[in-house]
Amino acid sequence: MCATPTASSDEAPALKVQGLSKRFNGAASPVWSDISFEVPHGQRLAIIGGNGAGKSTLLRCCMRLIDAEEGDIHFSGCCVSTLKGRALSKARSRVGFVFQKHNLVPRLSVLTNVLHGGMAHCNNPQLWYQGWASQRQREDALACLDQVGLAHLARQRTDELSGGQSQRVAIARALMQQPEMIFADEPVASLDPQAGEDVMQVFSDLAQHKGLTFVFVTHHLEHAVHYADRVIGLQAGKLALDEPASALDVQQLRSMYG
Repeated sequence: MCATPTASSDEAPALKVQGLSKRFNGAASPVWSDISFEVPHGQRLAIIGGNGAGKSTLLRCCMRLIDAEEGDIHFSGCCVSTLKGRALSKARSRVGFVFQKHNLVPRLSVLTNVLHGGMAHCNNPQLWYQGWASQRQREDALACLDQVGLAHLARQRTDELSGGQSQRVAIARALMQQPEMIFADEPVASLDPQAGEDVMQVFSDLAQHKGLTFVFVTHHLEHAVHYADRVIGLQAGKLALDEPASALDVQQLRSMYG
């Protein structure tokens, strides 16, 4: 159970995970147990590990999309482990989540899809469609698109985009939430190598220039070394690696997959 935080929100890390354990129903052993780490504001953190290590499960537990059996999660000093209903929704709105699948509405425009990100704070019917949105809302959505280099495609249907463009629209939609953190679950797994590099550079630039905390799951070890400040690794149900990315190379990280 969460204790009352002693640090102010400015002093507390963006994300604090303490003693987290997860077991799926009927499983003989936990996916992982006693996982603890902190992520300072503005840090880029990569999560690696072999298939079945529980990387995506950990990220979803941090977001409270699924619940861990034990442990606590804090966002900037605020415990979110026991929140429910509106309080939980409000806490989640502080985090933009980008999935492997882009989850865009194909028949709607790029701009409308980005506007949908604003629903994290308010389910306003104006945000359902660009023609209903206010001038300020459209300007905000265009500014988010500009940050990912796609403002010129605002009125194009999303089913006409390439995979890399679609993922950048998904990032812009997350930015429309005005998040403090962005979580990304294998965000380039379905993209070709060049599109993947472009998307990871967008994430990295947002973290470095806007001060966003960026936590991402990846199988691309080169991305973990190049686009993260720090790498943590899951192996055999434990946190087996926690090192600065600058102290690691791809060959060292391959040992996590042995």
